[in-house]
Amino acid sequence: MAADNTVAATPEETLESLLREAEALKQKLEEERQKLNDVTLSCVAERLEPIHFPNLKLRRVLKGHQSKVLCSDWSPDKRHIVSSSQDGKIIIWDAFTATKELTISMPSTWVMACAYAPSGNMVAAGGLDNKVTVFPLGAAGAGAGAEEEPAARKRTVATHTSYMSCCLFPNTDRQLLTGGGDGTCALWDVESGQLLQSFQAHGADVMCLDLAASEMGDTFVSGGCDRAALVWDMRSGHAVQAFDAHESDVNSVRFHPAGDSLATGSDDSCCRLFDLRADREVARYTKDSVIFGVNSVEWSVSGRLLFAAYSDYTACAWDALRAARLCVLCGHEHRVTRVQLAPDGTALATASWDATLRIWA
Repeated sequence: MAADNTVAATPEETLESLLREAEALKQKLEEERQKLNDVTLSCVAERLEPIHFPNLKLRRVLKGHQSKVLCSDWSPDKRHIVSSSQDGKIIIWDAFTATKELTISMPSTWVMACAYAPSGNMVAAGGLDNKVTVFPLGAAGAGAGAEEEPAARKRTVATHTSYMSCCLFPNTDRQLLTGGGDGTCALWDVESGQLLQSFQAHGADVMCLDLAASEMGDTFVSGGCDRAALVWDMRSGHAVQAFDAHESDVNSVRFHPAGDSLATGSDDSCCRLFDLRADREVARYTKDSVIFGVNSVEWSVSGRLLFAAYSDYTACAWDALRAARLCVLCGHEHRVTRVQLAPDGTALATASWDATLRIWA
């Protein structure tokens, strides 16, 4: 009987074979997508009437931080704003009167993220200390009581193994969703501080998060330094879609108000629109004259306008369907790190490294 001369493949050869097979499957998927790519969104939108968007006027300048403002978030009451800064402070502002209502000192500088709870009764913030701290504010939603009171009742909810870059409350005050420099997203119980679910698929730092607009609140998107935006199902803990068309870090992600697409902003100076149903990029917002990175993106209430904040000290509004720039907001003296629409759509807030926030309407 002849001896069996078959040599078993080494683990390295098996891995190499599987990688080749994965690349071939990716190529086939891309070919199938291209077959369906018959017309661009901007071509379809040419039959629509162009919108005449008036320039937004500067209404308020919020001054009080001593260093770069890194993040901000509107309160659900449409009046108050929380901001976080490199100076180690978070400030609650009254946007109507441009006054500070509360200042809270954090344990470290570079407070990279802050967020209001859906009730408006607490805020969360964190950054280079790798933690997220929750501060109760009382029923007024804007610093009821003495200044030291919220700090005295603070609670550490989340801890990453690297810096904490973004956080949000997923439709409830009882849970907190975070992303960090350790490449993970995590869902935490606010009351106990326990980790409820970990989301691991990014190959580098997670920089941004956004929650899908649904009553269930079980879908979110994250963007990171691996140039990818991942859509997650909270129930399974797995990424269900991935978009990796960008050429540099993804700094901001935002679900369209309709919930069936999302916008991203990246260091490659480009904003992109990805359709979840088509599973691909359908629009790109860029100009040859725009060479600086996009730090933040935001939708209008209708979803027709896309706002973007840039490192060239400006923010602008794009027609999301025609991919045309409608207006540029000038006034900041350093890079604009955040652009966010008030919950009722009547005002736009921008935050900048020039240590100010500005309200446009």
